[in-house]
Amino acid sequence: MVKVAITGGIGSGKSYVCRLLGQRGFHVYDCDSAAKRIMASSPEIQSRLKQVVGGGVVSGGVVNKAVLASFLLKSDDNACKINNIVHPAVADDFVRSGCAWMECALLFSSGFNRLVDKVVCVTAPLDVRVARVMRRDGITRQKALEWIGRQMPQDEVLSLSDYEIVNDGEAGLERQIDTILASLHLEDGACNQK
Repeated sequence: MVKVAITGGIGSGKSYVCRLLGQRGFHVYDCDSAAKRIMASSPEIQSRLKQVVGGGVVSGGVVNKAVLASFLLKSDDNACKINNIVHPAVADDFVRSGCAWMECALLFSSGFNRLVDKVVCVTAPLDVRVARVMRRDGITRQKALEWIGRQMPQDEVLSLSDYEIVNDGEAGLERQIDTILASLHLEDGACNQK
């Protein structure tokens, strides 16, 4: 079974590409959703978050997203501390899931690329990405650029990937997906493990 990761920076539209794959019968494991689920449901992870961030990060068994985000954005070292708690749990969960497809924004910086055979990078021009993030999250251009700036540059991610899907609002996504599936020798729904 070929394992494939879909990656790309914030605002690239990788989640939309994953929805298109879902419509074709491919179940795509969402690393962001898994991280939220694990933080919400694991007393061990919550305990470790409290040790690193402080008691205010978890209240009544619920992770305070604002406190966590504020801690993460203060420094790269803080982000690394959180990632060292959450990433191994998500990696284990992915392996246990039996999924062949993964959506992961931080694929290379997390080391999750070791869990897959092929990588598809979804790209879009910076202005398109900024506009999407502003619209989706209701934030300023400056804040959107700050979030984008905290991620690995798109060109670097692309250089480490096996395939590219251009999601600029003009290039045909379905045709690009068809080409990649043909290259992987997969048909619709061929890797529907959950």
